[in-house]
Amino acid sequence: MRNVITLTTDFGLQDYYVSAMKAVMLGIAPEARFVDVSHDIPSQDIMAGSWVLKNSAMLFPSNTVHTVVIDPGVGTDRHAVAMKVEDQYFVGPDNGIFSLLTADREYTAVRLTKNQYLREHHSDTFHGRDIFAPAAAHLSRGVPLEELGEPLDELVSYRWMQPIADKDGLEGNIIHIDKFGNLITNIPYSLIEDAIADKSVKIYVGNIILNDIKQTFGAVAEGEPVAYIGSAGMLEIAINKGDAEEMLGIQKGAQISLILQK
Repeated sequence: MRNVITLTTDFGLQDYYVSAMKAVMLGIAPEARFVDVSHDIPSQDIMAGSWVLKNSAMLFPSNTVHTVVIDPGVGTDRHAVAMKVEDQYFVGPDNGIFSLLTADREYTAVRLTKNQYLREHHSDTFHGRDIFAPAAAHLSRGVPLEELGEPLDELVSYRWMQPIADKDGLEGNIIHIDKFGNLITNIPYSLIEDAIADKSVKIYVGNIILNDIKQTFGAVAEGEPVAYIGSAGMLEIAINKGDAEEMLGIQKGAQISLILQK
C-alpha cells in the first residue's frame, strides 16, 4: 500500500476543486493520508510548480504518490501521465511540470489510458478530479504503474534558464520568487563556492550592487538587501524582514550578474 498522497496545484482554496479531488480519492482509497504541498502555485505557472515539486517530492517516504495539477492545457492533446522516479510515484499532465524533477533522474512513465482507473465521465476542464485523482488513488492502493496505461518513453521537458559564464563572471536569472518575496536565482552554490570562500564576488541585480554573500538574512540591517545561499542550494536575494520583489521592483526572469574579482 502507498497510503500517502500529496497534492500540488494552482487551485487555491476558495473553490471546491481541491476538496473534489480528495473526495474522489477517498472513494477509492479510504485509508489515504493527504499532504497538501501547495495550492498557491501562481495560476498556470508551470515553472513555479516544477520548482516546488523538485524541492519537496523526494523528501517524502518511499512509495508516496504525488498528484500534481498545474495544467493550462487541460482538455487539449497533451498527455495525462503517471510515472515512477526512484521510490516515488507521480501523476499529472505531461506539460513540462516534471522537467526539473527528471532532469538528472531516470523515470518510468505511462499514459493514463485505462478507463477502469479513471472516472466514468471526464470533464474537459477538470482532469484533476476525473483523471489524476482516481489514478493517484489506484496507485496508492497498490495498482502497478504499468496497469494504468501505455508506456511513454519520453516526457515533455523544458530547458530552464541556465547561467552563462564569461571571462568576468556569471550571468544568471531570477527563476522563482517565494511567498516572502525572496528572489531565487538559477546560480547554484557549486558554481560560486570558491568565490564565496575568497570573498571575491560582486553582485548586480536591478539597481543594487552587493559586495559579498552572507550566511543568512540577519547578517545585514533590517530593510537592507542580502545575497545568500538558500535552502535549495541556489543563490538568493532577499531583504531582511522585507519583500525583495516589491522593494527592489524585480520580477521573475530578471537578470543577475556576478563579477568574480581577481
